[in-house]
Amino acid sequence: MSVAKKIRVSVEKGSMIRKMFEEGSRRRAIYGAENVFDFSIGNPNLEPPVKFKQVLMELAGDSRPGLHGYPSNAGLMPTRQAVAAYLGKYNKGPFTGEEVVITVGAGGALNVIFKTILDPGDEVIAPKPLFVEYPFYADNYQGVLVPAAGKADFGLDFDAMDKAFTEKTKAVLINSPHNPTGKVYSAKEIDQLAALLNEKSRKYGKVIYLVADEPYRRIVYDGVKVPSIFDAYANSFVATSFSKDLSLPGERIGYAAVNPQMAEKALVLNGMIFCNRIIGFVNAPAFMQRAIAVLMDECVDVGIYKRRRDALYNALTSFGYELNKPEGAFYLFPKAPGGDDIAFTAALQEVNILTVPGSGFMGPGYFRITYCVSDETIERSLPGFKKTIEQFKNQK
Repeated sequence: MSVAKKIRVSVEKGSMIRKMFEEGSRRRAIYGAENVFDFSIGNPNLEPPVKFKQVLMELAGDSRPGLHGYPSNAGLMPTRQAVAAYLGKYNKGPFTGEEVVITVGAGGALNVIFKTILDPGDEVIAPKPLFVEYPFYADNYQGVLVPAAGKADFGLDFDAMDKAFTEKTKAVLINSPHNPTGKVYSAKEIDQLAALLNEKSRKYGKVIYLVADEPYRRIVYDGVKVPSIFDAYANSFVATSFSKDLSLPGERIGYAAVNPQMAEKALVLNGMIFCNRIIGFVNAPAFMQRAIAVLMDECVDVGIYKRRRDALYNALTSFGYELNKPEGAFYLFPKAPGGDDIAFTAALQEVNILTVPGSGFMGPGYFRITYCVSDETIERSLPGFKKTIEQFKNQK
C-alpha cells in the first residue's frame, strides 16, 4: 500500500471541505465562476491593510547584510517584543518577548504547544462543534482529542465538560471567536472554565492546561469583547495568527504566547522553542516576522464583515432558516432544514451554492456558511438559499 493506513483513514475523515473545493472547481468549469457561490472555505477575500504593502516595500529595500539568515528558533526578539506589547493591551499581567514564540501560523502554534505538553495517550478536551483539524493536531503527538457537547447556543456546557475529564486529561482547547459558529465565550464562561480547570488540576495532582486558539480575536461585532484567558487562568497558552485580522493567510505567520504566571514557564518555553525546530518549521519566515513587528495595531475593516454577516443573517432568517447571530469570526452555522446536513448541503449544490456539512465539525444537523466573500456573491446566492429551503418545507 502506497500510503500509510493511518493517513488513508485520516484523509477520508477530513475530506469534507476538500470535496467541496473540488466540487466548486467542477461546477465553475461547467457553469462559469460567476454562477457558482462558494461559501465553503474561510479564505479572507479582503486585501491586507494599505500599510502592509508599504512595509513590504521598505523591507525589500533594506540592504543590511544577514537579514535573510536563520533567526532564533523562537523568532526575532523585536517581533516577540512587539507581540508582548500588544498582549499587554488586553491582559493585566506584564508580558515580555520571552513569553512569545513566533510560529508558522496558528496551526503551527497549536502543533508546537501539543508537541511540547502531550505524552502518548494524553487527552485534550474540546467543545463541539470544533475546527476539523483539532483531532489531527492532537493525534500528531499520540494525543487524543476528546469532544464535549456544547449548549444549544454553542456556549460551554460545563456538565458535559466535567464528565469529559479523566486522569489522562492534559489540556482543554477552546476557540473564541469560534469556527464554525461565530460564538464568543463570555468572561463568565471563561472564569467558570478556569475554576473547573483548577478543581481538576487539584483532583488529579497535576497541571491541566488551557489552550485558546484565537485567530479571530479582532473579528468581532456589536461591541462584543473577547475576554482574556491569561487573566483567568495561570497555566494557559494562546495560539493565533495574522491570517484573519491582517488578511495574510498565505503568509503563514502567527505566534504562541505563554502566560507569564505559568508553572515551570522556563521549561515549557524551552520545550516550545525546541519543538518549533524539530517539527520541521525550524522558524517562521524572517521577512514576515519583520513585517508584523510594525503592524500589530493594524486590522482589516471589520465593518465589511459585519455588513456581510447582517445581509446573510437577515435574509436567511426571513426565509425560515434557524440560526444564532454570530458574535465574531466570519461564519454562520444554521440548522439544516430536515435535520440531515449532508442531504441539505447536497441540495444547495444543485443551485451552485457550496457550504460545508456540520458533520465535518462534529456538529451534525447544521451546516457552515463562510461569509468572507464578495457582496455580489451573497446577493446573487440568496434566491438559491430561498428556493432550497422552500423545497424542504414542501417535502413535509
